[in-house]
Amino acid sequence: MFKLLIAVVFLAILASLVAGAGFLIRDQSSSTRLLTSLKTRILLTVLLMLLLLVGFSFDWLGG
Repeated sequence: MFKLLIAVVFLAILASLVAGAGFLIRDQSSSTRLLTSLKTRILLTVLLMLLLLVGFSFDWLGG
């Protein structure tokens, strides 16, 4: 179950990356959607790192 949570967070990071690329191509320069996408991606990456740290600390990931 924990590995599934990590996979979902990773897929959310990839989705945010694709959305950010789309915003970069389509949006006007005054749009803040690209910045919001970047903030979301950073937050999700920090969450992923914390999940990996907890998973390896408690040996839930077979480390």
